[in-house]
Amino acid sequence: MEISKDLLKALFGCSVTQRIKDVKQPSGGYINPKEMEIIEMGEGIDFLNPEENVHATLVGLSVDYLTRFMSGTPVEAAFYISSLGARLIKEQKNAQKLLEGIKGLDNNSIVNSVKLSGYDVCARTGIMGYRPVNEIEPDISTITNIRTMVERSLKFLEKYGPKVLDGFTFEGGYTNIVSSGDGDFTTSDTLWDFKVSKLKPKKEHTLQLLMYWRMGLHSIHPEFKDIKYLGIYNPRLNIVYQLAVDKISSYIISKVENEIIGYN
Repeated sequence: MEISKDLLKALFGCSVTQRIKDVKQPSGGYINPKEMEIIEMGEGIDFLNPEENVHATLVGLSVDYLTRFMSGTPVEAAFYISSLGARLIKEQKNAQKLLEGIKGLDNNSIVNSVKLSGYDVCARTGIMGYRPVNEIEPDISTITNIRTMVERSLKFLEKYGPKVLDGFTFEGGYTNIVSSGDGDFTTSDTLWDFKVSKLKPKKEHTLQLLMYWRMGLHSIHPEFKDIKYLGIYNPRLNIVYQLAVDKISSYIISKVENEIIGYN
């Protein structure tokens, strides 16, 4: 018997991103991205190679995980979800070999990081979307772009860091409706999300940040009590987008907490 996705969600809940797809937001979003302050960090998308031969999702994951690794997170922790995905399809040995080949921002390390990130789909959405990682071969334009974006991200962290939480989950903050989801990182007063996209932030992105913030406050992490800003950093555009949480109305916060996350 085939079980519907709606029934699975009712029984086990869903991820933050899945929940957002099901939500009909008001015009402009619960948080309009236009309300965010825009801070340009330097050279942007025009200084990157125009073409990449690897899916944008893998490029984004690789930039994210390599930035974590290069900013002090152990490589095993930075690529934890990738390794988990590999275990689900019994490819631990290949994943470990790729992991051991990630040393820095040399070409081989970047290629290994992209291949290893290919296992993420198994842990996040299921093995149906998996493509054999050894078939993934980033070209020099893609490798160069990834290196540049990681270097930009490290400069961003020099200005806005250091990191406080990195690759966190929300134990204590999940509900019957939203039962999974993980955030990128926090600094002393800001909850940050990485978006390696050619596009400006959308209302789905600002709702994601709002949900992360409220789930963080309900979670086991006391660090969320110090959050004063929600922020997005996009190393492809090399732009920071930031919003003070005291500008978000209590009505919107209550509506998202109760109707979307399910704390009522």
